[in-house]
Amino acid sequence: MKMLINVAETVVADALRGLAAAHPELTVDVDNRVVVRRDAPVAGKVALVSGGGSGHEPLHGGFVGPGMLSAACPGEVFTSPVPDQMVRAAAAVDSGAGVLFIVKNYTGDVLNFDMAAELAEDEGIQVAKVLVNDDVAVNDSLYTAGRRGTGATLFVEKIAGAAAEEGQPLEQVESIARQVNQNARSFGVALSACSTPAKGSPTFDLPAGELELGIGIHGEPGRERRAMMTSREIADFAVDAVLEDLKPSSPVLVLVNGMGGTPLLELYGFNAEVQRVLSERHVSVVRTLVGNYVTSLDMAGASVTLCQVDEELLRLWDAPVRTPGLRWGA
Repeated sequence: MKMLINVAETVVADALRGLAAAHPELTVDVDNRVVVRRDAPVAGKVALVSGGGSGHEPLHGGFVGPGMLSAACPGEVFTSPVPDQMVRAAAAVDSGAGVLFIVKNYTGDVLNFDMAAELAEDEGIQVAKVLVNDDVAVNDSLYTAGRRGTGATLFVEKIAGAAAEEGQPLEQVESIARQVNQNARSFGVALSACSTPAKGSPTFDLPAGELELGIGIHGEPGRERRAMMTSREIADFAVDAVLEDLKPSSPVLVLVNGMGGTPLLELYGFNAEVQRVLSERHVSVVRTLVGNYVTSLDMAGASVTLCQVDEELLRLWDAPVRTPGLRWGA
């Protein structure tokens, strides 16, 4: 596979140096692998810290900034960051109001964030944790026990980030983050495997003319493999899988997320089919986001995330945000 890299060993460091050059509003510690909003710590504000393996950009470093994360800890490609990174990030952004760790449900992330929380508390930092586990495709996978954390991570980070930006206390910000996770479900589809820089070739075999239904963001096996389907058929399958589990009773936010290798032309066409299914199922849509936000390197495919919201969650979603990967409002 051809890749725009120097050598596999420096891919993450090179990307962080580029992130720093493009976004002077961030403080990027390349050696220690921590990305922090430059004005941190913000007095009286709860800090949000997240992280995970690299290869899912703009998640998480691209979501650092006002209205979203205070700091992010990028690990090596598809590899959890280590507790020292998380503690360093927490110390850099803690204003005394506490720190919320937002953790995707992958075994390495969970174990390392748990350890980091204990270490941070030993240093006098108040820490709360929220686990994101929105994927309805499978209960257990190669990377996790229970449901995987995928697209809903964006909703949790944005909505909880808005609450923190308003100065809401740690207990309330944590409660909002949990509510968003409980209200959100996702389902992903792969049209091709991804290729890691270290391997230089596809991570699993997906023959031409076939697709994988229910993948995670590392290309983990899903529910089943089928012959290639149309956008309309994939939308029917994916949205119904989400609705069967979520059973929304209020309007929803929609994320049609690219896995990294699917053009926007196709994603917008897929969104049209997602909206059709939701209309046919009498589900009210209040906001839609389309693009590459929670990716898997160069994988072709898409995921659908729905999050049911009330007026307060919608208000927080609409609140201003200024990050490299998500930006709107004042």
